[in-house]
Amino acid sequence: MLKIILLTVCICCFNCFANIAFAVESIGNKIYFAGPMFCMAEKEFNVKIASVLKKHGYQVFLPQQDGFEAAMLEGKSEEELITLIFQKDVSEIEKADIVFVNLDGRIPDEGACVELGIAYAKGKRCYGFKTDTRAAEQGLDLNPMIAGCMIKIFKNFDGEKAIQELEEFLQHNKL
Repeated sequence: MLKIILLTVCICCFNCFANIAFAVESIGNKIYFAGPMFCMAEKEFNVKIASVLKKHGYQVFLPQQDGFEAAMLEGKSEEELITLIFQKDVSEIEKADIVFVNLDGRIPDEGACVELGIAYAKGKRCYGFKTDTRAAEQGLDLNPMIAGCMIKIFKNFDGEKAIQELEEFLQHNKL
């Protein structure tokens, strides 16, 4: 999605111009990170990927750190948990410019797929990351309804090499 910004610039001082220039530069860098977060290995890998994105100037909302986890909301009813988590995550997707999805697993995480669908329907830029060799679809690495939402999928079955490839891409490109 292309954003066009029309600015009226005050020429009275450099400070106003510097503030406007900063605001324009920061547009389009908010990422909602979707993916599985149900064991320590998944959480640690999500943090590694998010740290690469942050290193390149992106603001990353990582639900396992910045959102609500059902396990952390003791004493709430199931209905309250669903409402809190769903509303928080949808709100953060709406604020994001980009959705970055960890697609690992025999099939990608169901919640991440819903988040991807919401983001795609709202015109967000969508990217994926896959290191898992398992595939649910015969002859296809990913379901076409998931892969079709993505601008690019960073894929390498060696997790460290996949992170290096993401790092190299970000050194020369923007998401």
